Amino acid sequence: MTASKASKKTLVAYFSATGETARLARTLAGVTGADLHEIVPAEPYTAADLDWNDRSSRSSVEMNDPSSRPAIANRVKGMDAYDTVFVGFPIWWYVAPTIVNAFLESYDFAGKTVVPFATSGGSGMGRTEEILRACCSPETRWLPGKRLSSRASEAEVRRWVEGLGL
Repeated sequence: MTASKASKKTLVAYFSATGETARLARTLAGVTGADLHEIVPAEPYTAADLDWNDRSSRSSVEMNDPSSRPAIANRVKGMDAYDTVFVGFPIWWYVAPTIVNAFLESYDFAGKTVVPFATSGGSGMGRTEEILRACCSPETRWLPGKRLSSRASEAEVRRWVEGLGL
């Protein structure tokens, strides 16, 4: 490893409403040697909040309002020290939950590399990357995101990360 690579720090930041994305985030952090940060909502989501079949559920209301920014209970300590930030989330309505937009808007990612990753029961990432890019500085470097199974093997995650060319 070169000196420049040795001095770079990586963070895996993730939002996980049910624990599925958390499982993948832990695998990714293990593969990359990254620090791990859970994006915790100030008001935790209940099962009723997550009922996407109920138009009045909290998640439905948030996802139907593109300007929604749920409050976050915690902050990344020392965000300036990270060169690469993997940002993970479940797919809700073909995009990232709006709390992820709130997270990205809370920090200056100029000069950093951001790599989105997602879990989903079957839907793809849709316009997720386009929407998330708009939350960051134009000087943010984005690498292609990927939807993975929450139970993706270490080998599968390693292949994806190695293909990014970090």
